[in-house]
Amino acid sequence: MKLPTPPLPKALRPSPKRPGGGRNGKNGRNGPPPPEPTVKDHLVEGTATAVGWLDERTGATPFLRGFLYRKVPKGTNWFYTLGSATLFAFLSQAITGVFLAMYYEPDATRAYESASHITNDVFLGEFVRGMHKWGSSVMIILIFLHMGRTFFFGAYKYPRELNWVIGVLLLVLTLMMGLTGYLLPFDQRSFWATVVAVNINASGPIVGPYLADFLRAGAEFGPTTISRFYAMHMLLIPGLIVALIGAHIYLVTKLGTTAPPWLKAEKKDLITEEIP
Repeated sequence: MKLPTPPLPKALRPSPKRPGGGRNGKNGRNGPPPPEPTVKDHLVEGTATAVGWLDERTGATPFLRGFLYRKVPKGTNWFYTLGSATLFAFLSQAITGVFLAMYYEPDATRAYESASHITNDVFLGEFVRGMHKWGSSVMIILIFLHMGRTFFFGAYKYPRELNWVIGVLLLVLTLMMGLTGYLLPFDQRSFWATVVAVNINASGPIVGPYLADFLRAGAEFGPTTISRFYAMHMLLIPGLIVALIGAHIYLVTKLGTTAPPWLKAEKKDLITEEIP
């Protein structure tokens, strides 16, 4: 009895014929050979493969689809971009703040010299510091405009009350960012302006004195005050802002945005039929 021939190993099997591998470079009898893939084709294929690999392991497609693609009410205008503009201002502050932190020294004896070094000696230091300084004012103006638009458009009403509360907390934290960052250059103006601001907080009922002691890191301004302000400005407050921004955007995505108050809901005409 003749035994069947064992299959060839995979490495020794002949590769299948490619389309267009016929005689004279033709696919069988007719048709030119397919074009060779270009660098652009390889890049597109590689990007699609990487995106598919990430999506298979994270399952981010449903989340991104629900986050990016949602219904927008009729009459939406430029007033609705104030929230996104405030977010962009915060990102600009975060990026420029990271570069400034690379050269800044939160020490009572070195803070002013390090700030002067950033302005006068570091490459593009004056530009980055200027962006950070004026960006703080821009962010405060934008968040006030955004909350004003929310109030006058009635977007704080049911079912968006929680989002309004989160927005108020973000406003308070933004003002705290401005207060804690104002002291960091540690010149005469920033020092005495911060003393006045902390004394105003200390005049508040019940919580005021404890809040002032917390900000000063003691009963009086001392060497540890600037370290306390720097830690709050760089770590504590930005972390809270990022968490609240995430919750704020989630609620906006879930609940949607409100239409402008000058647009009335369209009423469908009722068609009545006579009963014979």
